[in-house]
Amino acid sequence: MWPQLILSGMAIGSMYGLVALGFQITYAVSNTMNFSQGAVVMVGAVVCYCLNITWGVNAVIAVPLTLILCAIFGLLIERWVVRPFARNGSQSWLLSTIALGIITENIAMLTFGKEVRGYPSVLAETPVSILNFGVYPLELVIPVVGLASAIALRLLFTRTLWGKAFRAASENPDTARLLGVPVTWLIALSFSLSTMLAGLAGMLIAPIANVSATMGTLLGVKAFATAMIGGLSNPWGVMLAGVMYGIVESVAAGTLGGSYREIVGFLVVIAVLSVRPNGLFGRSQVKKV
Repeated sequence: MWPQLILSGMAIGSMYGLVALGFQITYAVSNTMNFSQGAVVMVGAVVCYCLNITWGVNAVIAVPLTLILCAIFGLLIERWVVRPFARNGSQSWLLSTIALGIITENIAMLTFGKEVRGYPSVLAETPVSILNFGVYPLELVIPVVGLASAIALRLLFTRTLWGKAFRAASENPDTARLLGVPVTWLIALSFSLSTMLAGLAGMLIAPIANVSATMGTLLGVKAFATAMIGGLSNPWGVMLAGVMYGIVESVAAGTLGGSYREIVGFLVVIAVLSVRPNGLFGRSQVKKV
């Protein structure tokens, strides 16, 4: 039972990690975050469901089209919901992104409906046997996608010219602008990347958790908790914290009962942050001038 609980926890935890990476990216580049990330997870799942199941669009087209739509949504969020406040040094972007999440969820309820809908997996729906315990193929694929996404982001930020521009924009935006770095555009791009990751998480988790207009709210909260545990300055830490958090939840639900999933999970969050306020893998933020 334990190996199965751990694998299931890794799959769900990878989703938390993917969404949490979105928090980490926007915070690293702009010192702001999109608290409607949970709603974007729902948007990814609902849009892909409508394209693929309702309108019969092939998954090969529906998946990238959903990611593109999520990316555009991220650009709009940055331009209309975050930038007007961040430009003036106001912290009201926090409230505005929360409000956007609520608005998005309610629009989804009006258009998609309140019912929960099953989303058949494109992979085999019969468990495969590994070491005498059954695992769904999707539960094996999700952690791989999460790890690949973390590696791709790591390479983007450390091995490419764009990554250097991102880092320059985050360290000292004024100096970066003088050097010709398009800081405003890079911040918008970071939000676009963030919402793409959330949309990808929504599509991956849909066959496991089903699709509904409210599916992203709690997941967004857990992803933020994961980002805080991992440390907002460390993308690897964020991803690892997501996996660890998913395993803790899965083991708690499997051994104590489903009602203990959130209780144990959030107790762990409080305990960790009370000892390590900057997260397990974070560090104090020091600005270079």
